[in-house]
Amino acid sequence: MNEQLLKPIQEATYLTVSNAWRYRSILRYVYQQHERLRYYIVLEEILQHLKQDPHFREYTEEQLLQDLDQLVSWKNLIPRQDTGHVASIEEFKKRKFRYQLTPYTIEIERMVLGLEHLGAGFGGSLERTLFDRLLGNLMNLTVAWVKPDAVFSKTNEEIYLLWQDLYENFHRLTDNAADYLAHLHSEKVEEQMMTDAFLVYKEALTEYLRNFMTSLLRTSFRIEGILEEAPLTFSRKLTECVADYELSILRLDVRPSKEQLMERFQNEWESLRTWFLGEGGSESDLLYLQNATNDTIRRLTRFAQRLGETHHNLRNRRLDYLHLAKWFSNLDTLQEAHELSACVFGVFHTRHLWVDRPKQTESFEVEIWDEAPSEIEIRPKVRNYREKGRPNAVVDQSERKKAAVEAYLKEKEIEQQSFGWTQDTRSP
Repeated sequence: MNEQLLKPIQEATYLTVSNAWRYRSILRYVYQQHERLRYYIVLEEILQHLKQDPHFREYTEEQLLQDLDQLVSWKNLIPRQDTGHVASIEEFKKRKFRYQLTPYTIEIERMVLGLEHLGAGFGGSLERTLFDRLLGNLMNLTVAWVKPDAVFSKTNEEIYLLWQDLYENFHRLTDNAADYLAHLHSEKVEEQMMTDAFLVYKEALTEYLRNFMTSLLRTSFRIEGILEEAPLTFSRKLTECVADYELSILRLDVRPSKEQLMERFQNEWESLRTWFLGEGGSESDLLYLQNATNDTIRRLTRFAQRLGETHHNLRNRRLDYLHLAKWFSNLDTLQEAHELSACVFGVFHTRHLWVDRPKQTESFEVEIWDEAPSEIEIRPKVRNYREKGRPNAVVDQSERKKAAVEAYLKEKEIEQQSFGWTQDTRSP
């Protein structure tokens, strides 16, 4: 495991501390000036900018200096003292610092800005032209590959630019597709699909997804073919050319070795191959994207179909009720209205009686009036009601009692005899 994963990122501390609102405001202004190619900002300029906000009306220069020192200790800012036109050591000590953002802080601010623009949604898109661009990048690389000599006919700079375009298009494709499909499966979008407004966008959205699928199917097979036919020497020479050009760019800071760069670019190439071709017999991410897009199209169609059926049923019932209303409005008397209501809506407050008796026949042609009637015993619903019992005659049980007594006495006699025999056998 990389040792850097085990260390905290000190440069991100300013985002979560109690005074984050002050630190973030300072670094955001310095970052905005950095984007305008103004890399060194003095304290007075930062304070003047912050004072324009009501939250910083009581903010003093001493507080700003403390905050800047804290950001310097967190490695968010690099202080640089102005040494120009100095006549003495005292003047040198009084010189103000100019502050520059560190590379980590620049990337953090870019990420935070992206998160702010992202909002609560996923964003993303399904750009069908990205597949064509990927195919064009791969074809340009393969055309420049001289197979017998295992070299490229283009310069390292040209190969580097083609590689940059290839990998940027690949990242845009994967990131945007994942975000867009997640957006379509979000809870907020599902709630919107339940509304009538979804029917207006259904056709355009479905057509958008189908166009993406058409471009995917048209170009993916050719991309897979190029990746499958590319030999191992192709990727090795490609990463070597890209690494050589990367090292040729003059930088004064510490740079990785050629082997490290080649390993990084080789991993990026392998991730591209795995996304299109899969690995170890597993399903490729390209196939997963294809299935996910098809499932989304079917899901949108089902939602639209359900809404359409609901509208159709409501529209049909509405016409029926309007027709019935005309019938009732044309009647002259209330009695006629009662009769029409009974025919249309049936009898109100009906009671259903049933008996627990097997049917004589299951034929649909036999009417209920043709069946034999059943008798139902109805009992009064009175609290003190009890059924009357019939008096029973007294039965003489003397013989049965006499037989029971004789059987009991006989059983006791047998027990006594058994007990006496046991006593005799134990005596000496």
